[in-house]
Amino acid sequence: MWRFRRGHFVRRIGLVLAAFFALTFVTSSLAAALISGAFGLGHRRGFAFTAGIAGLALLFFGFVAFGRAVRRTTQPLGEVMEAADRVAAGQYDVGVDERGSGEMRRLARSFNAMTERLRSSEEQRRNLLADVAHELRTPLSIIQGNTEAMLDGLYPADRPHLEPVLEEARVMARLLEDLRVLSTAEAGVLPLHRETVEPSQLVEDAAAAFRSEAESAGIDLSFRISGAVRPLDVDPVRIGEVLANLLSNALRATASGGTVIVSAEPWQGDVAVAFAVEDSGPGIPPEVLLHVFERFVKAGPSGGAGLGLAIAKSLVEAHGGEISVNSRPGRGTRMRFVLPAAER
Repeated sequence: MWRFRRGHFVRRIGLVLAAFFALTFVTSSLAAALISGAFGLGHRRGFAFTAGIAGLALLFFGFVAFGRAVRRTTQPLGEVMEAADRVAAGQYDVGVDERGSGEMRRLARSFNAMTERLRSSEEQRRNLLADVAHELRTPLSIIQGNTEAMLDGLYPADRPHLEPVLEEARVMARLLEDLRVLSTAEAGVLPLHRETVEPSQLVEDAAAAFRSEAESAGIDLSFRISGAVRPLDVDPVRIGEVLANLLSNALRATASGGTVIVSAEPWQGDVAVAFAVEDSGPGIPPEVLLHVFERFVKAGPSGGAGLGLAIAKSLVEAHGGEISVNSRPGRGTRMRFVLPAAER
């Protein structure tokens, strides 16, 4: 079907060109006849014959030249049409050769880039569905198993047996909420309630929220403000979530007796503010480091679903900032994100 459509398209172009040249030839012949009559050349048969032959020759060579030019255009265009039909049918692994005129090569490059993005998006969608199903399977199994056991009389419906069911329901709720925040942030539709806040306040609040957890784990948690940092025009709740995700990961990766530092400092003069969370943990393996901001990627055993850093990245970018990581095995990890300062 695709080859038939391409051939049909080329034939239509050819017919249009043939009609165009035929009309041009007829018009030129009439014009030559009128001119020869006006100048008294109509009685000269040799002139008329020569003009006719010349006109036919010009028509033939013009048709050949334009035919080749059209072929150079219609063949690549037909390939793009054929590939577009395949993409519409759900085949995202197609591509077209970059050939023909400059415009056609640019069209082919744009088409190949489009199919590559579609293929990547489709792969991410499938991976996301598989990861979500995997993450939901465990809590659902626990909830179902415990509930059935209590209904069958194997367990009493008391607090020790109901608490695990409630905890797994909370795990599912957190996972679904994380996915909601991540999807809305990546789509650029997450509402941000911006207000002017001091970076020092964000750092102090984040450290205070995790102080008791750090003390119970035997970890020294401290904060540091370097230099005069300008205020920020951000959503303090969302930036608090970013710091909370980074601190939670840092505390989870740090052994007893280790240190975790959360800090803020001016960046690039005073046009931005850089936040950082450093830990003295074992670091992130190099094979994982390149993917730490992707969904469901975990640097080690944890109780999370692997969405924290993906959410942090989306929230930082939603504020016009950027986030990065620096880590070496055995030398800890430093997570840093930079946000533009508020206008003066």
